[in-house]
Amino acid sequence: MRFPSMKKYTPLQATEKIRHYCAYQERSHQETRNKLYEYGLYTSEVDEILTELINDGFLNEERFAKAFAGGKFRIKKWGKIKIVRELESRGISKNCLKIALREISDDDDQITLREILKKKIDQATDDNSVIIRDKAAKYGMQKGFEPELIWKELKELLPK
Repeated sequence: MRFPSMKKYTPLQATEKIRHYCAYQERSHQETRNKLYEYGLYTSEVDEILTELINDGFLNEERFAKAFAGGKFRIKKWGKIKIVRELESRGISKNCLKIALREISDDDDQITLREILKKKIDQATDDNSVIIRDKAAKYGMQKGFEPELIWKELKELLPK
């Protein structure tokens, strides 16, 4: 399988280039594989380079998953559901998913959810509390938080 690329690299050139790519930030196996195909390499060459990268510590699925989950939670304020969906789409194993989610404590999860819901409620221009609650709940779900947690927080933030 080959992807068209602007320039075809030799396996040695591609190895050097992909090492820099992986050293810059944590990468998943899937995105690294795709990048190697973009370099014009064949499947056998890609597999060989990936094995080398894993053995040399440039690629580590667990390390990637932990960095991804922690970063998306802290920076983008994503909930666990959205993080899991995104990691699954990147081909991360169930075991690594569990390890990655340990990066997010339940207390931090609840505090972050409360912050984003409070912010959404404060931005509301409507006077109807039902509409405000509904919009805040939809926003929380869009961010990937568990519905049970959202409704629990909303009951505290917007009592009837």
